Amino acid sequence: MNPRRWWLRRTLRFRITVVATGVALLCLLAFTLLAPGLIGRVQVSAVDQEIAHGGQKRVLDISGAPVDGGPPLDLTPAEIRQLKGGEPVLRLEGASAHRWRGSVVFAPDGTPRLEVAGDVLLGYRNANELGTRWLAVAAVLVAGLVGIATWLAVRSSLRPVERMRLAAAELPRGERLPVPTARDELQALAEALNALLARRDEATERLIRFTGDAAHELRSPVTSVRAQAEVAVAHPDPDFSIEVLESVVEESQRLSALVDALLILARADTGEPPRAEPVDLVLAAEAAIARLDTELLVRLTAPPSACLVSATRSEVELVIDNLLRNAATYAHTLVTVSVLPAGRDVRLIVDDDGHGIPAEHRTRVFDRFYRVEEHRGRASGGFGLGLALVAHLVRRRRGSVRAGESPSGGARLEIRWPSW
Repeated sequence: MNPRRWWLRRTLRFRITVVATGVALLCLLAFTLLAPGLIGRVQVSAVDQEIAHGGQKRVLDISGAPVDGGPPLDLTPAEIRQLKGGEPVLRLEGASAHRWRGSVVFAPDGTPRLEVAGDVLLGYRNANELGTRWLAVAAVLVAGLVGIATWLAVRSSLRPVERMRLAAAELPRGERLPVPTARDELQALAEALNALLARRDEATERLIRFTGDAAHELRSPVTSVRAQAEVAVAHPDPDFSIEVLESVVEESQRLSALVDALLILARADTGEPPRAEPVDLVLAAEAAIARLDTELLVRLTAPPSACLVSATRSEVELVIDNLLRNAATYAHTLVTVSVLPAGRDVRLIVDDDGHGIPAEHRTRVFDRFYRVEEHRGRASGGFGLGLALVAHLVRRRRGSVRAGESPSGGARLEIRWPSW
């Protein structure tokens, strides 16, 4: 098994505990390895203090031979030179050690002498080994305690997170988690989960609305096709069959247009919008007017300079095409398209000279599947999706849509796009 994959599959509590315990154990073991030197220094420091206040004192000549009448000292020539230089000597003798310090003095006749003082460090080696052994045991015990404390602390810290996770999973639609008052990570997590729940509820509502509206709109053409086919089967007649087939073709075209509109709207609903780019609204309006298949008079009013908006070319084309088709559907003779710079925005206004939109319906004409006149919408082939798509594409670019009355008494649809 891959060690990295195995490690990443462990729980967060396990990984934090192992890391904390391992670091603590390594630090304590490193201290244990340094312990013999530290213990030895403590012992030597204590003996040096004893030597300073007493201890075994001897007087030697500069070659190391006793001149005080005592027995010779077991010191090597190198150690004698070290003592004459003022450096202390530590000689290991079995489990113990002997410490010597020396200095050069002059006798009354001017002869140089080496005065040395020393003392025995009993159990020097045993103390170092025993201290190291116990420190190693203590290091393991302390690391174990650190691991237990870390495990308990992490479990206690993650308990509110676990409670929050369970609560978020069981929350009904529309409800949110309580946000802690303390400005800490739990508050940030609660706010993030609430934002996630809001997006979930929004997506659920959108799916429910989309499914219900699609089912409602699809039922009419499917039912019509089925009813006409059943009548044709029940009354076989060549002339009547031709009429039925023509009607079926018409309903099939309406059904195909509805499915295409639903797919476009569904794709617009999902995912992040593509990266915006500068799009000349004047050129896009001219191209859309050229594409429009109508016998109406379509007039464009725009400044001679470019009017750049922050969007994508496909979005601008969809918006203008839908606005023009909507205006051409209800206009009597004239459709006017106006492009006007307005500070940080660019206004796109589409006016027609039709029957207009009553004031009570102007705030809802951009809702999905909404028709001002149900029978008029179905007769003209509209599904109430074109303006909904316009509103969605414009608003996700932080623009705005508005319906009003044109100077000729018809409908006015105004779009405001952020300029580039």
